[in-house]
Amino acid sequence: MMTFYFSDTVVLLFDFWSVHTPTGMVLSVVVVLLLSMLYEAIKMGKAVLLRRALLALPHSLSREELVEPEEGDTSPTQGRWFRYHVGQTLFHVVQVVLGYMVMLAVMSYNAWIFLGAIAGSTLGYFVVYPLLGRG
Repeated sequence: MMTFYFSDTVVLLFDFWSVHTPTGMVLSVVVVLLLSMLYEAIKMGKAVLLRRALLALPHSLSREELVEPEEGDTSPTQGRWFRYHVGQTLFHVVQVVLGYMVMLAVMSYNAWIFLGAIAGSTLGYFVVYPLLGRG
């Protein structure tokens, strides 16, 4: 059956995450809510890193300008874009993993878990979005 239902029993993501009590359901909803908030924070962090990477990108896109700085080179912007790109890549991997975890939790079709994911995404966006302009 693939319809949403309200219940205090569910198995989420792994066999050991089996909920059978109302207290367990509340804790599971809080965990899913926090995962959704973290997903939104990672998404915004990735946007901040993208902006910094674009600002650090050299004006010339020649191969010599894009490689890591050599020993003794004092140019602070040369190669810095690469570190931002590596950071973006790591953020992207974490974002994909969190996104799939939240999606699979919602696919349990438990309405409480679904509402926790929606509330976490909403709260995460509301809290983190104003910080985007400061990064």
